[in-house]
Amino acid sequence: MSSHKTAYKLVIVESPAKARTISKFLGRTYKVEASNGHVRDLPKSQLGVDVENGFEPKYITIRGRGEVLERIRKEAKGAKSIILATDPDREGEAISWHLAHILNIDPDSACRVEFNEITEKTVKSAIKTPRSINRELVDAQQVRRILDRLVGYKISPLLWVKIKKGLSAGRVQSVATRMVCDREAEIETFEPEEYWHVEVQMDACGQKIAARLYSIDGVKANIENGEQAEAAKARIEQGAFTVKAVKRGERRKHPAPPFTTSNLQQEASRKLGFTTAKTMQIAQQLYEGVDVAGHGTVGLISYIRTDSVRLSDDALSSAREAIESRYGAEFLPEKPNVYKGRKSAQDAHEAIRPTYIDLRPEDVKASLTRDQFNLYKLVYLRFVACQMADAVYETQQIEIVSDNGVVLRAGGEKLKFAGFTAVYEEGRDEQDEEKLASKLMDVTEGAPAKVAQTGATQHFTQAPPRYTEASLVRALEEKGIGRPSTYAPTISTILARGYVMREKKQLFPTELGVMITDVMKEYFADIVDIAFTAGMEQQLDEVEEGALDWRKVLEGFYGPFEKTLSNAEEHIEKIEIKDEESDVVCDKCGAMMVYKLGRFGRFLACPNFPECRNTKAIQIEIAAPCPKCGRKLLEKNSKKGRKFYGCEGYPECDFVSWEMPVEDKCPKCGSYMVFKRGRKGETYHVCANETCRERIEVQTDEE
Repeated sequence: MSSHKTAYKLVIVESPAKARTISKFLGRTYKVEASNGHVRDLPKSQLGVDVENGFEPKYITIRGRGEVLERIRKEAKGAKSIILATDPDREGEAISWHLAHILNIDPDSACRVEFNEITEKTVKSAIKTPRSINRELVDAQQVRRILDRLVGYKISPLLWVKIKKGLSAGRVQSVATRMVCDREAEIETFEPEEYWHVEVQMDACGQKIAARLYSIDGVKANIENGEQAEAAKARIEQGAFTVKAVKRGERRKHPAPPFTTSNLQQEASRKLGFTTAKTMQIAQQLYEGVDVAGHGTVGLISYIRTDSVRLSDDALSSAREAIESRYGAEFLPEKPNVYKGRKSAQDAHEAIRPTYIDLRPEDVKASLTRDQFNLYKLVYLRFVACQMADAVYETQQIEIVSDNGVVLRAGGEKLKFAGFTAVYEEGRDEQDEEKLASKLMDVTEGAPAKVAQTGATQHFTQAPPRYTEASLVRALEEKGIGRPSTYAPTISTILARGYVMREKKQLFPTELGVMITDVMKEYFADIVDIAFTAGMEQQLDEVEEGALDWRKVLEGFYGPFEKTLSNAEEHIEKIEIKDEESDVVCDKCGAMMVYKLGRFGRFLACPNFPECRNTKAIQIEIAAPCPKCGRKLLEKNSKKGRKFYGCEGYPECDFVSWEMPVEDKCPKCGSYMVFKRGRKGETYHVCANETCRERIEVQTDEE
């Protein structure tokens, strides 16, 4: 058999899913192999950086990658050429560089291809235009890796000795933990200030108008207490009112830009309740390719690690064609909507968007899991909406004045043209203050107005809200901490380490998190300094642009860091952490069990370890009794980490529910009800009986 018949081109990507998708596009003359992510890294058992000799890194094959590399080497021997097609970012470039080293490929040769989306057209086009490996991109990844290693491997052992074994510090994770701690301190020291609103029901032109006090004697109303509120009410009730002005106008609302990584994480948290880690996991699946009935394996969305809001000309024209044909010409702006990204945004990749505009969410729903479908729908609708016309609202402001110096105002608005809101509206972390009126009033200037009722409501200024994963990602991005690829792992790390806890979406610092942050602030001020960390990110960007040598960055960092480290070793005093005692008695030795933190959260352990190794899961009771037998219901976690509710009497009583039962009984059929949350944050009790499903809206104590 002649060799030219068996020769093939070898393409190497990171993941098996991506390999399967690309194989179908390239045909039999190509073989596609997966490296399963990084193949070389710094050793775990030592620092792996020669600080005396230009910070030269010592790379070794990652444990478990030997077999993968053996397979790749074997395929490489029979290939007539090798193409490195890893992800189009710093990490992807570094993986290609390591593979080139292992396979003896000249990094300056045309061996590297990249694509922003995994579609047949894009992949085939990229394969025809290979380039050399971008060394500046590799250097930027390498300097980040070395910086993180120096911080982690130099500070963590010190924390082990002085505080507790197993603790760690990280360049970005320590800043994120500090931000959560600082926010908690703000909340604790916040002193609420009292203020009042004075509302007035007015009759004018046969209409009821809900107005609010605006000013008295030309001074804007600033009601600070109940006495002032009563005085204002008395003044209002003594006056004779006239409608002085009715102003009508128009308000335009622009669509939100297409998704960047952080925007996607925030919106998936708000609308779908996803953690940042889950969002990235599902997005990766959609990017790498899923089997879609009638279409084969398809990469449904473009590259998912980006902070750019730019869209390609092809993407813009496909969106505009779809909008005009599906919604009509009035929904299409004259020119494509262009969005301005953040100053520090890298513009190498487009925003996250669907790869095929013709594959609507409903067309692929049957081929996707529920989570994949929901995330794809989010990306798809956001992309379409971003190229649609503004929503237009007709607005009205009514000013009602009295003969004794009181000015009242009322306002309202009505949707005039839905524009992009026909398709998509952005979620919010905090609800907007409710408008005084949502409809327009038919009143005329000069008409008399009569006071029907006055009321005053007391309010207090609110402390800043605790971070959620979504708002922490936004804050990290705004402050220039980390990059799109780092947000999810950073948050996962601080949760896994037990420095931060998540409860009902809110992030709280633990006692350990506060303690570590206090130590870091005192002895490693630069490491947890937000401006310093943001400045390091800027330097990494300069390395990527070729404007700064990577070794210079490390030299500039390491000198002062070494002095700080030496000072900390000398002055940090040993801190004893006492385990928090519970009220649960160890059923093996009789000691009072203590709370411990493990991989899967808090649990109870016997303090007499290692003599007694008894452990127990922490039982969380809910208010409702078991609908089946009346005993206590417990909140539990499945093996996959999903929360469910089960009877304490298991296995005698086998009641389980994915939704939290509540104490209320269904007023219609008498069955038990469960707690549900709507898309806009509204809460309900819903009948668990599938043939009834009676729904009652309820208020909760949550913000």
